[in-house]
Amino acid sequence: MLILLFILSLIGLLISVYTFASERKLAKNKYYKPLCDINDKISCTKNFKSSDAKIFFISNSLLGIFFFIIITILVFLNYYNYIFYLSIPAFLFNIYLAYASYIKLKNFCLVCTSTYLIVILILIFSYLKI
Repeated sequence: MLILLFILSLIGLLISVYTFASERKLAKNKYYKPLCDINDKISCTKNFKSSDAKIFFISNSLLGIFFFIIITILVFLNYYNYIFYLSIPAFLFNIYLAYASYIKLKNFCLVCTSTYLIVILILIFSYLKI
């Protein structure tokens, strides 16, 4: 379980770093196209540029970076109960972000969906561990 939570947190961290870097490149170059932009209905750019991409002027990807770093540290410290309790608000926030992506924007974001799934798995596996 330890290794699985560690791998999930690292994958989440890498995806969040990629998202943050893509957001920065999009801000500097309007012609930049992230790898996750496939067509009009499967587009990360739509989500990155939406009003829901930030909370209190902080990028969701930056929040993801901090979240996954904290989870990685907690895995090493064997604090599974803290991982579980931190995953609950992350899960609830991801439900809202999924609603914003799928319903409001009518868009499928590959990296966003990947992080939603990773948070769900971290929540489940940390619950099973405690």
